[in-house]
Amino acid sequence: MSKYSVTITWERDGARFTDQKYNRAHRWTFDGGVTVPASSSPSVVPLPFSDPHAVDPEEAFVASLSSCHMLWFLSIAAGRGFTVNAYEDAAEGTMAKNAAGKMAMTEVVLRPKVTYAEPGPTADQDAAMHHRAHEECFIAQSVLTDVRSEPTFHIE
Repeated sequence: MSKYSVTITWERDGARFTDQKYNRAHRWTFDGGVTVPASSSPSVVPLPFSDPHAVDPEEAFVASLSSCHMLWFLSIAAGRGFTVNAYEDAAEGTMAKNAAGKMAMTEVVLRPKVTYAEPGPTADQDAAMHHRAHEECFIAQSVLTDVRSEPTFHIE
């Protein structure tokens, strides 16, 4: 068993608060010491009460799924003897009402673009590695969201 920790810090900074007109900007400090500016999404809480330059929880959720998939994929590709030169994922999450009528991240689509050194895998081998990465990803296995992968690859 492993444990992970993050400290979330927010301060009222003199706002009235009970009128809902307070700034949602805050900080995420991870156990390794990195601090990330965070905020509510401007699509959820309008400006100026959100910080569009900060990471919002919905973006972090999508990034977490994408990052987990990538880390597993790289390990699997290396284990199968394929050299990955580059990996880029233009991942996208969709917020919509779920079956219970609640707003939820209902779908995350990963679009990993992988560039391999010669000799690279076949399309079937590439797809199989992405499938296995999805099955092994701790984050994907922890959520109800439909997580799909639509990979493309290139051999140099």
